[in-house]
Amino acid sequence: MCYITKMLDLKSFQSAMEQLEIERGVSKEQIIETIEMALSAAYKRDYGKKGQIIQAKLDPMTGSLSFSQIKIVVDESMLKSDKEPDEEETKAEEEKEEEKTEEKKIRFNPERHIMIEEARKIKKNVKLEEELMFPLEIQDDYGRIAAQTAKQVIIQRIREAERESIFEEYKSRQGEIVSGIIQRVENYNIFLDLGRTTATLPKEEQVAGERYRIGERIKAIIYLVERTPKGTTISLSRSHPKFVTKLFEIEVPEITNKVVEIKAISREAGSRSKIAVFSNEEGIDPVGSCVGQKGVRVNTVISELGGEKIDIIEWSGDPEVLVANSLSPAKILDVETNLKTKEAKVIAEKNQLSLAIGKNGQNVRLAAKLTGWKIDIKSQSGETVAQATEEGKVTGEGIAKN
Repeated sequence: MCYITKMLDLKSFQSAMEQLEIERGVSKEQIIETIEMALSAAYKRDYGKKGQIIQAKLDPMTGSLSFSQIKIVVDESMLKSDKEPDEEETKAEEEKEEEKTEEKKIRFNPERHIMIEEARKIKKNVKLEEELMFPLEIQDDYGRIAAQTAKQVIIQRIREAERESIFEEYKSRQGEIVSGIIQRVENYNIFLDLGRTTATLPKEEQVAGERYRIGERIKAIIYLVERTPKGTTISLSRSHPKFVTKLFEIEVPEITNKVVEIKAISREAGSRSKIAVFSNEEGIDPVGSCVGQKGVRVNTVISELGGEKIDIIEWSGDPEVLVANSLSPAKILDVETNLKTKEAKVIAEKNQLSLAIGKNGQNVRLAAKLTGWKIDIKSQSGETVAQATEEGKVTGEGIAKN
């Protein structure tokens, strides 16, 4: 048993591995692998030779440790040839072709390679590029310096494994809602403690008017997970339209069970959202499912969004019905659509025009974004009072009157 394993209490070592697996999500296999790599690096540094491949094997149950040297089986066809200088000066064209082939070949190193003839004396049915293992002696003075080197590499590799584990976990959760405690605020960016790691709620992904206090627990959606030199960067959002969608998925079992489907959403964060819902089963009211008894479901979502208004409309495959529904709560008299230009002319009574347009054109703007149609709102006399493009740009005299 080597000096390093003598220094370790086996039960404590096994307990530490279990703790790392539970608390940091780093598997025992990853930990053992990183330790073996660290011990191999330390051994090669103190006792190895250039080109050697050293492999350590640690038994976590017994604490026993062994070292092996790996040699790759090769033959003459895989090796680079050593030519005389005068030979290299001739036959230039042949050399070019040979150089291309030589690039794929290797330089023989007796510490790293073994010729197939020699390898067959050890293993009869050995194949080219197969790896043979040769046991190495554990040095008596494999002491504190090597142990310290191994310890540092172990710490580094475990951190790397933990970072990779965090990246994989949160990358797979991209698009999900998480709950975290506000840890600090720097340059208007909010840093949330998610337990295993810290995530950022950037200024541009916050909702205007919301106030964030240190120690407060808030929800947000994971919208971007990236690898960086400093580790995994997790960016959150409370202003993204999908945040509203995910909140409804949590509150409405029919959406989770795919009985009700959210077909489209448009949002002006902190002010108002519109969602279009559709039922995949007859007899199920999609709007009623999202509103809930006495409005309990939609009010829970509104509360999480700080009082943001939410219009829930029924989705329709008929563009005229969809456009009319999207302008809720206004009552629409008629809708004419042009499928080629994707434009819809909407006629409403005089007392419904302000509702259809909304304050500063917000209602028609969100309706256009929701449907993907350009919407012209006209009075009964045929006068255009407001226009909204599918990008949400609104023009018209009717906006100033709201």
